[in-house]
Amino acid sequence: MATALASQRAVPRILPLLKAPKRSPAATKLINKTHKLLYPHLYTQKELDAKEEKVVVSLGKPPRHQPWERRPREIHQHPIQIYKPKPSPIKACPDPVATITATHIAKLDPTGARTRLFARTNPECARVGDILLVRLRTGDPFAGVCINIRRRGVDTSILLRGQLTRIGVEMWYKIYSPVVEGIEVVQRAQKRARRARLTYMREVKHDRGSVENVVRGYLRQKAALGSGEKTGRGPILGSKGVGGGHGGKKVKGRGKGLGKKR
Repeated sequence: MATALASQRAVPRILPLLKAPKRSPAATKLINKTHKLLYPHLYTQKELDAKEEKVVVSLGKPPRHQPWERRPREIHQHPIQIYKPKPSPIKACPDPVATITATHIAKLDPTGARTRLFARTNPECARVGDILLVRLRTGDPFAGVCINIRRRGVDTSILLRGQLTRIGVEMWYKIYSPVVEGIEVVQRAQKRARRARLTYMREVKHDRGSVENVVRGYLRQKAALGSGEKTGRGPILGSKGVGGGHGGKKVKGRGKGLGKKR
């Protein structure tokens, strides 16, 4: 008890010794000025202005939190010059495939005769079942029954069936080909075919056979009317029979030199 009382009595005497000595205002000002000169980077202009200003703290209610104000967006001008987009080619040419096809057809068929001959809208167009005669620039003409018409724009083609030495032959011809000189309708079908492809004519009982006689009659009639075209351009491919120039008929009897040697 005696020691505790002695320690309580001794504390007041020691505390005055631990307190820092009081400085005069002039000394404090000099210390602050010297510190600013030695460490200028620790002080900013805002801090200096804030210290110099006298802040009055109100003892009332604390200020309400102010809502965040949205700053206006800064618009930076792009240094690169931006050009307007070019007009869309779809407006100028909505269907380029049809335009290119029409251009090619106008170049290959300037008169439009072949286009009208196989157009669906033409009432006098060539149909399947008709006998057609195709004249070529680099070969003999070919005549046969049209059994198929494939309409594919520039690649429109026809399939003709004829006979060569009593053997059925089918030939595809592109109507816009530069090799094709002309296409003529020799004979129309008596009735309109009820099929788009007459493939059944490949069978023996439906085969039309040789169309040589029909084509010859057409050429004679054309020459008689004075069309001005020469009929002697060459033999019609598929028109010559086994018997040579006898219309495809067999020659009866034996010729000279065909008998047995004795």
